[in-house]
Amino acid sequence: MTQLSREQARVSRRISMVLRHRPESAGLTLDPNGWVPVADLLAALGLSRDDLDLIVAQNDKSRFAVARRPDGTDWIRASQGHSHRVGVDLALPPAEPPPVLYHGTPRQNAEPIRRDGLRPGRRQHVHLSLDVPTALRVGHRRSADVVVFEVAAAAMADAGHVFHRSENGVWLTPAVPPAYLSLKRTNP
Repeated sequence: MTQLSREQARVSRRISMVLRHRPESAGLTLDPNGWVPVADLLAALGLSRDDLDLIVAQNDKSRFAVARRPDGTDWIRASQGHSHRVGVDLALPPAEPPPVLYHGTPRQNAEPIRRDGLRPGRRQHVHLSLDVPTALRVGHRRSADVVVFEVAAAAMADAGHVFHRSENGVWLTPAVPPAYLSLKRTNP
C-alpha cells in the first residue's frame, strides 16, 4: 500500500472530521446510519472522485466505507468514531468478541482508566484492537509514552455487554468496566 502524500493525508483528516464529527461544516447532512452521497461530499470538499477513491483505498486505517445503493449512487461514511452529537447508528449487528481485546492509551490515562474503566468520551463507543501492536499504534497517535490495557472481552460478553465489529475490524462497545481490564504492556 502506498502512503498518502501530505496533502492527501490532510484531505483524509478533513473527510474524517466531516463524516465523524461536523458534517454541517461542509453543508452536509448524514443519514441515520452515517452515510452521505459521494457526489455531495465531492462537491462540498471540492474533490475529484479519483482523489477520493485514492484516499479511501490508501487509508492505512480503512476509516471510510463506500457502498453502492440499489439506485446506482455511491454513498460514503466513516467506519466508526462518530461523536455523540452526530447521533449515528452504524447498524452493526452484535458480534461475539475474541477472548481478549486491547486498548492503547497515553500513560497519563492509566490511573483514571484503572479506577473508572474505559469510557467513550465524546464518541459513541470505546474502540478496541485485536492485537497489542495495533493498540500501541493507536495510543502513539496521542503520546510517545503509551500503556496497553487487556480487555477480558469474552467475559464481558458472557456478562451481557454488547460488542460490534466495524467494517475495518475495530471492535466497539459502549464502555469497559474496570473489572474487565488489566494492564498488559507499558513502554520502557
